[in-house]
Amino acid sequence: MPFRSRVKDAVRKQESVKQRVDQATRRMELQIQRLDRASDSLSKRDEALFTRIVKAYQTHDMTRAQVLASELAEMRKIEKAILYARLALEQTVLRVRTVIDFGDAVGTLIPTMNVLRNIRNGLSGILPTAERELGAIGDLLQGIVTDSSQGNELNINVEAANEDSQKILTEAANAVERKISRELPEIPRQAAAQQPSGNDTQEMEGS
Repeated sequence: MPFRSRVKDAVRKQESVKQRVDQATRRMELQIQRLDRASDSLSKRDEALFTRIVKAYQTHDMTRAQVLASELAEMRKIEKAILYARLALEQTVLRVRTVIDFGDAVGTLIPTMNVLRNIRNGLSGILPTAERELGAIGDLLQGIVTDSSQGNELNINVEAANEDSQKILTEAANAVERKISRELPEIPRQAAAQQPSGNDTQEMEGS
């Protein structure tokens, strides 16, 4: 194949990769919006439930206060999982967008897939629709890597990719802890020690 034809073919292939990565990124951004809606819904219910706990304590209804606090503790586990997923996904999208514009798109897909896998596992049983979509996005990215590797030698440092994905997840986890400690009032110690009574994931999923 003439040199000029090879160059044109390489350019077309690179443009195709960028288009597919851009499609995956836009789908991730839609999931961030889904997670935002779920988080907003839970925040409102968190505030209402905390108010009920305070009223129960004011009327010395300790049994009811403890039951409600158990429910709130379980809800906050879900809030934390959703917030963690949202922040990790947001950081991932930012990095992928930057790479699309200024670097090798394929080279950043390995850590991106690692992050998506972790987020998907964290949302298991909480937001089934988001969980399935993140799995589909991961499959799309895997397809891009597979197609790009055909006939080419991809120099991807797997260890560095794993470190990069772990950095994203750690940053997200730290951000979650800061946000929760700053914005959510502490559950009374007596009630927080009770076992969780269940969760409201079905209502949240439909929000």
